[in-house]
Amino acid sequence: MIPAVGTPQAEAVSALSSFDGLARGDAAPAWIRDGVVGAWGLDPGAEVALVVLSENVTFAVRIGGSARMIVRLGRPGYAATTDHIRSELVWVDALRRDIGAPTPAPIRGADGDLVQLLGDPDGRDWTAVAFDFVAGSALEDRPDVAAHFREIGALTARLHEHARAWRPPAGFTRFAWATSDMVGPSARWGDWSRAPLAGPDAALLGRAQLRALEALDAAGISARDARHWGLIHADLRPSNVMSDGSRMSIIDFDDCGYGFYLYDFAAALTFYEHRPEAAGMAADWLGGYREVRALGADEIARAAALSMLRRLTMLGWQTTHRSDALPPDLWDENQPGTVEVAARYLEDPLWLVRG
Repeated sequence: MIPAVGTPQAEAVSALSSFDGLARGDAAPAWIRDGVVGAWGLDPGAEVALVVLSENVTFAVRIGGSARMIVRLGRPGYAATTDHIRSELVWVDALRRDIGAPTPAPIRGADGDLVQLLGDPDGRDWTAVAFDFVAGSALEDRPDVAAHFREIGALTARLHEHARAWRPPAGFTRFAWATSDMVGPSARWGDWSRAPLAGPDAALLGRAQLRALEALDAAGISARDARHWGLIHADLRPSNVMSDGSRMSIIDFDDCGYGFYLYDFAAALTFYEHRPEAAGMAADWLGGYREVRALGADEIARAAALSMLRRLTMLGWQTTHRSDALPPDLWDENQPGTVEVAARYLEDPLWLVRG
């Protein structure tokens, strides 16, 4: 379904349509390759190829056949200002410095700035940032994805402990992940109700959304409650966890912002909630998290509600993204899987977290 004209979803589709003819592994258009070479002062023979197109567009840079760095282009309008992007990188640097978080280091451009601007042929400016290249493959592409969830849960708890204690510098600015940013007409990644749903399925999802929102309202959490709300990664799903078999790295903090801490639990299970292994993945994540920080029964219930809302968020996401943003099986399963998850949530709101 085509997003409504003038909405953030429509603007996203318009900007990203520049890459409609580009597939993973294809060489970047000349304006990107030349812009990257100039901005980072690279060898003119550098090769720049598409890695993935999702919220932003990511390219791998190779020089002499060796992978050197990853460059991420932010679509026009996604980040309010370049300070918004610099703030993301400030937190990444703090996490690396303070707790040794396994995430690649940002690379400054030739002018010393972390954020560069690349102009496209249509006169739009795209923000560009670069990171050290990380070897390995995304968990999403590996058969052992479930085996890493205890480690991911423990690492996420360490990120949250850092966020609770860290004092951002002056000028630090990131967006929020309130429930209105997840679902509804102003959802950041798209409104799930615009998916091509049968009437009964749409009604079922609406009931599940209402029940999950009521569960959060009943908990009485506000954006000023520092016990449950703070700076989060917000998208630490298997596509943003890299593994080379012996070492795990986390990437893509471009969606980090202020939200419910346990939204990171919901994000971790993205696109897998309907699968038979999901309950085990959830139990491992929560077990790893508890190794660092205790969780009460009330927090577990909120995690379940947030997981339901996240699944709806990602159905909205699917209405504004290309199918190659996901492995084909996950893409095809997303809509029917969301209906299945909603039915299970309505039957038992704690079904996913009882393990």
